[in-house]
Amino acid sequence: MIRKIIQVIVITCGLLFLFTGLLLIYFNLPVKSSFQKPELGVTYSSRYARAIGLDEKEAYLALLDDLKARHIRLPLYWDFVEPHPDYFDFSEIDWQLTEAEKRKVDVILIIGQKVPRWPECHEPEWIRNQELGIKKQELLEYIEVVVKRYKNNPTVTYWQVENEPFLPFGICPPLDVKLLDEELALVRNLDSSRPVIVTDSGELSLWIQAAKRADVFGTTLYRSVVSGKLGIAFDYPIGPNFFKFKYWLIKTFAGQENIMIVELQGEPWLDGWTVDQPLEEQLESMNAEKLRSNVEFAEKTGFSPIYLWGAEWWYWLKEKKNYPQVWEEAKGLFSK
Repeated sequence: MIRKIIQVIVITCGLLFLFTGLLLIYFNLPVKSSFQKPELGVTYSSRYARAIGLDEKEAYLALLDDLKARHIRLPLYWDFVEPHPDYFDFSEIDWQLTEAEKRKVDVILIIGQKVPRWPECHEPEWIRNQELGIKKQELLEYIEVVVKRYKNNPTVTYWQVENEPFLPFGICPPLDVKLLDEELALVRNLDSSRPVIVTDSGELSLWIQAAKRADVFGTTLYRSVVSGKLGIAFDYPIGPNFFKFKYWLIKTFAGQENIMIVELQGEPWLDGWTVDQPLEEQLESMNAEKLRSNVEFAEKTGFSPIYLWGAEWWYWLKEKKNYPQVWEEAKGLFSK
């Protein structure tokens, strides 16, 4: 009896090993680039630009006028927009949208409590000690104010509600799926004219939960990461077919055919605050060659548009470190 159990375990493990091996082979099969180049965009965080010592307006205008990005993804930070209860300051995002409109740039507005850049969740100080029910109500009221303000702005082409809500990353409360669904319903009720994006991790999720809630699903795509627990840098052993396979999953199980890459790795992933690390370590993790390689990799997924991550760092290298190579590489990619 014990021998049969052991045989079953060995056979099962062998089949799992074989299946995993075949998947890895498939994921890494060569893929040709599409003949049609995808559109490129960037995510821009004024919060991060300031944090690394940049003039946030100067950096933003450089993206528009020097890089000539025509697709911008902008997070709204709840603690900046509503620093006091029922007091709203839209001056920064108003300016950003005005400058984008002048140049016929289209914008994804990211709203909610979890939006890009550490610590990911950006609730105002005044709400932190409130009861959970009050927090939820205040969040929904904040989202309503934002959507009503910008739903008639022609520059805003998509709403993104929360950022990777199903990924437990950042200093954030546990995911409340019911609250997420209420946020999505609220945005759609207030503005039925724009698609709603819901995003998820490219490598660490099956995408289905996010994709079935989205009008357009947005994935991240990272190739080189550092393990938070071990502090070890490694490259994911997967090719573009890995993402094509997951696209098949969401078409089959979530009925989702609309997909874009909302965050393609374009800055270093290091253990610690990026710009505090030695420059040689930053450039070992990300440089002009790797940026180009990542874009070429992303093109082979067939997804479009592709929003690059790290534009603030490219500009920081150029302005603060007299190292314009990564910025110039990005200019070349956008010019194509």
